[in-house]
Amino acid sequence: MQTHSSHLQGLSDREAANRRAAGQGNDLPIQTSRTYSEILRDNLFTFINGAYFFLSLVLIALGRVSDVTVLAFVICLNVVTNVIQEIRAKKKLDKIALVTRPKASIIREGREREIDPSEIVVGDLLVVRPGDQIVVDGSVIGEGKIKVDESLLTGESDLIPKQAGDLLYSGSFCVSGIACYEAQKVGSESLASQMTSEARKFRKVLTPLQRQINLTIRLLLGVAILLGAIVTLRIILGVIPFTIGVQNIAVIVGLVPSGLYLMITLAYTFGAVRIANQSALVQQSNAVESISHVDTICLDKTGTLTTNRIHLQTVFPIDRERSKLESLLGDYAASVSTSNKTNDAIATAFPKPRRSLQTEVPFGSAHKWSAIAFSDEPGVYLLGAPEILGIAMPLSDDLHALIGEGAAQGLRVLLFAHSSAVTELQDEAGNPLLPTHLTPLGILYFGDELRPDAYQILAEFQQAGIQVKIISGDNPATVAALAKQAGLGDDIIAVSGQELAQMDDATFTQTAGEGTIFGRITPEQKARLVKSLQSRDRYVAMMGDGVNDVLSLKQANVGIAMESGSQATRGVADIVLLNDSFNALPKIFLEGQRIRNGVADINKLFMVRIFSFILTIVAIGMITLTFPFGIKTSTIVTFLTVGIPPFFVTLWAQPNKTEGRDGNSFLHFVLPATLSLSLASILVYLYFLADHLAPILDWLRGDIPLEALDRQISLADISRSRQIAEKGMVTMQIFGGLLLLPFLKPPTRFWVAGEPLCRDWRFTILAGVVFLFYVAIVAVPSIGNFFELYPLKPIYYWIIGAIALIWMLAVRWIWRQALLDRFLGIKISPF
Repeated sequence: MQTHSSHLQGLSDREAANRRAAGQGNDLPIQTSRTYSEILRDNLFTFINGAYFFLSLVLIALGRVSDVTVLAFVICLNVVTNVIQEIRAKKKLDKIALVTRPKASIIREGREREIDPSEIVVGDLLVVRPGDQIVVDGSVIGEGKIKVDESLLTGESDLIPKQAGDLLYSGSFCVSGIACYEAQKVGSESLASQMTSEARKFRKVLTPLQRQINLTIRLLLGVAILLGAIVTLRIILGVIPFTIGVQNIAVIVGLVPSGLYLMITLAYTFGAVRIANQSALVQQSNAVESISHVDTICLDKTGTLTTNRIHLQTVFPIDRERSKLESLLGDYAASVSTSNKTNDAIATAFPKPRRSLQTEVPFGSAHKWSAIAFSDEPGVYLLGAPEILGIAMPLSDDLHALIGEGAAQGLRVLLFAHSSAVTELQDEAGNPLLPTHLTPLGILYFGDELRPDAYQILAEFQQAGIQVKIISGDNPATVAALAKQAGLGDDIIAVSGQELAQMDDATFTQTAGEGTIFGRITPEQKARLVKSLQSRDRYVAMMGDGVNDVLSLKQANVGIAMESGSQATRGVADIVLLNDSFNALPKIFLEGQRIRNGVADINKLFMVRIFSFILTIVAIGMITLTFPFGIKTSTIVTFLTVGIPPFFVTLWAQPNKTEGRDGNSFLHFVLPATLSLSLASILVYLYFLADHLAPILDWLRGDIPLEALDRQISLADISRSRQIAEKGMVTMQIFGGLLLLPFLKPPTRFWVAGEPLCRDWRFTILAGVVFLFYVAIVAVPSIGNFFELYPLKPIYYWIIGAIALIWMLAVRWIWRQALLDRFLGIKISPF
């Protein structure tokens, strides 16, 4: 039951001014995110940059300035890119508050007015209605009763009834009813201030993909530390000179793929630009990746299939004159304290002056009806869902048929009824009580305006591999009819909230997965439907705009809100569609897939390069007791194989759905490529080393004495042989890394082995261009000498090319025959 509070006076303007002067105002200091100096410090002073800096100092002391140039370039490139990205994020956070500051309704000098929350002072009387956020802490006064959602504070989804004397906490919001409360804690003392302060702080939230890559990098860091310790021990024991040891450690540190973070940053930057062009605001950093995993989206009918504009088409009087029914409906619509679009449509059709009320139950999405009792007339009038009000009154078969026909046409059908006696409309806990012995007065038919682009939007969802489910508070038959008009399909399964309420957990979960339309659903059932879909391994996006959608938005993997939605809905959503641009949503899903696919592809290239380096270093070190890479040669391999290509892989990524396939695409691609490329690189190194150290092999076989060995080979010969072997191995690594590109994105069926057919020739052309770039580096003596890539004899390049061709055919055969699957005894191949 709800009464008005017009007798409350509130503070006077003078009293409010005095309290503000006394420091009792709701003055909230602007909380900014990190300063520019903090952003620079956090990106510059990292563990990896510290390791590189230490090595740079050592190399400078040793006179290796050119090596320092290469290391400095890597450090600066990462720092500058990350700083620019985070400064953009800082500027955005400084302009947009995570918790939107709404206008507050207060009572001063006996009149209600709207003010900015910053103008509230201690002792002010505030009015809250459904959808309003509690902006300061205080206690309820007067006769008003409301239900409050405190889930943002407690995590509990239950609605909490509040009446006189109960405390209201900022950060919660009103779901039903109207009440006044007195401001007691304002400014920095209020919970809203604390929440806003924490929300505006820059937060670096790792996405699932980032956490996976971060774990990989930490494992690689552990391997690098182990290898570095071995090299350090060799330096201490005098096995290798100090200078050579430091260079080896520099190469080992380079195994930690700091460049992978750079590529991920670029991928998300490209995605953010594209998503911004679709008029969408991403409020949570992980939403860009999360949305790429979505395979099920739950929509409300209103604002998605329809334009959120309704009109009263007609009314059907029951045992009374039409004019009298229309007059009663006009009185009803004009007198309710809290209106909605349905009530507005009635008021537009039948305008009447406001009448005084004795009692009222506002409409709630949980109970599906509203009621008022006029002060000058006995009885209670009710307006609500026919299946709910029908519990308290008999409806003839003819009336049931009229209701069903309207729903089948996609119309919203409501029942208007009357109870001759005014009874208690709320129980002791504040829950609405439906009166008994109702008399039907009329049936109302409302028409929803179907969005002109609804058919295209649903088709784009299907193209993206996303299943659509409509969860609405309206009649399931009405929603199903509109969904069919929008092209959702004829095999729609419609379920009502009443049917769901009778199901056990197992049946409920099964129905959630099989159903398409869910009507007359309560807010708790919405959240439960989302949770049930998630229990079936569905990645769920929930879209809503009303207060009744908050619980389900929080439960969903990705919450999406309309800009015109309630402030509470926008506050918990991950993505807000600016200008209510629902038609942009399918494009945003595709963009999310593009981002995820691009990052997944570059991750494969990085892992092949890193682990093939590690295996090559370990194997050659065990066989020859030497370190096969120099700083500059390892840098050029990295630049040509996972420096240039990943940038274009990210830029050219396509939004195809890769999830849901059997097997593990990552392991299927990376393991065979890594093992085979490592083996080929080791064989190339040993071949050239053995070819130029033939006298040593003759001595090992006993063909020549030790005295003759000294005359046939010198230390300079051994050093030159190692250089030739290293250049041959580096060339093999580059050839192999570039040949992975057409395997990663096969342009023809010949290349289909590790990944599905792409038919995109740009990646193959890119591999050819990078190869020509490598040829140019080797051909220009000054550049080649800088990177220590001294030219080999032409016959050597032909030999390496032949080995690379054999490797290419071998790894293709391994992929196609799924040899790794057979060896491990598990399904890894996605084909």
